[in-house]
Amino acid sequence: MQLRDKNVIMDDMGMKRALTRIAHEIIERNKGVEDVAIVGIRRRGGPLAQRLAARIEEIEGVKVPVGILDITLYRDDLTTLASQPLVHRTEVNFDINGLIIVLVDDVLYTGRTVRAAMDALIDLGRPKTIQLAVLVDRGHRELPIKADFIGKNVPTSRQEIISVQVKEIDNKDGVVIQEVIDT
Repeated sequence: MQLRDKNVIMDDMGMKRALTRIAHEIIERNKGVEDVAIVGIRRRGGPLAQRLAARIEEIEGVKVPVGILDITLYRDDLTTLASQPLVHRTEVNFDINGLIIVLVDDVLYTGRTVRAAMDALIDLGRPKTIQLAVLVDRGHRELPIKADFIGKNVPTSRQEIISVQVKEIDNKDGVVIQEVIDT
């Protein structure tokens, strides 16, 4: 399968602005960040969660707890991924009981990743509330899941792919719509 970039949705400054806006929305909705913790879904949700926490600290002067959640064993497509899926460590080094957890992911698509993440979170404790922040909402939900905080809504076809790149993993920031090209 070969992919071709079709459209740049966000550059590095666009991502920074979207994350800053989401940080402000999190603070406003929760009337501060006293009981807020941020948990990123492993891979690109992790760096985005850390960036959100840094923005919140810049704005409020309060350091919020940040964790990274591995959802590999909670996926409903686990048997189709690989015979030996690679499981990483969940790094949530604080008690989530009674906290407002802002779950962070790069792209919201079918909702299945978020469902798996909520299952993984509930295994760690009983948060007061789980809120969802995503950089891009592309539609096509298969489960009744809706983001509370969205960087950008991007209507897509199912044949298109949203590629989020973060410096921490990809050495650059950006969001691109890609399409599959026949070879």
